[in-house]
Amino acid sequence: MSQLYFATSARSAVGLVRSGNEDSAFTSRNIVAVADGMGGHAAGEVASKIAISTLADLSKVITSPDVDSESSDDIYLNSFHTIDQELKAAVQESPELSGMGTTLTSLFLRNNEVALLHIGDSRAYRLRGNSLDQLSVDHTVIQELLNQGAISQSDVATHPQRSVLTQVLMGEGNLDLPLPVFEGKVKDRYLVCSDGLSSVLSEKEIKSLIKGKDRDEAVGALIDATYINGAPDNVTVVIADLVEEVQPDNIEKIGAAQ
Repeated sequence: MSQLYFATSARSAVGLVRSGNEDSAFTSRNIVAVADGMGGHAAGEVASKIAISTLADLSKVITSPDVDSESSDDIYLNSFHTIDQELKAAVQESPELSGMGTTLTSLFLRNNEVALLHIGDSRAYRLRGNSLDQLSVDHTVIQELLNQGAISQSDVATHPQRSVLTQVLMGEGNLDLPLPVFEGKVKDRYLVCSDGLSSVLSEKEIKSLIKGKDRDEAVGALIDATYINGAPDNVTVVIADLVEEVQPDNIEKIGAAQ
């Protein structure tokens, strides 16, 4: 198989309720990522920007031809620890940022496989043919209750703890994250998004909006559908298609990281 690349399109929007955008994202031909920050006094914006800017900088090393596969995986996995330390340092320098944190969901394409690094409730999906699969698992109280069988899927929308996270990056260390790897196939379409999308649209709706459209059109359709449904939160969408055509070797940041 020829070497594969991410061909990407991305967009971030404030939504109809929030006054500022605490989401950040970046895209490249090998790594994409979305971060959703939280914390008062614009701290969420700072947290997501730190996460995305740090990972974007590290991506130049991770994807360097001078770095072997095992080392690039190690650097990628350790990037979340690096970000966590950057968040801790930022709070020490500016105590008013105390309590800030961020989700981070990222895909790394190497050797025609896609590695997922994830914490929080931003999500990664894969559309392959007619099948849309959620690759990430939410780090939320709701997901734990679902896993335990304590609630059903129909309870999620109205549950009082539906927005409570169990893991985020906030400078506290103690990170022990898996690195699941998925086989990459030409024409696979990946969607990485903040919960401003996934909390508003169902998987069925998401699938109908991204299937059969070009990347820019699909991104626009997702954002538009979120606004039609009230857009109560910031919403960030990255679509990455696996293609054989060589893509430009550049990095694009959006949202708070722009």
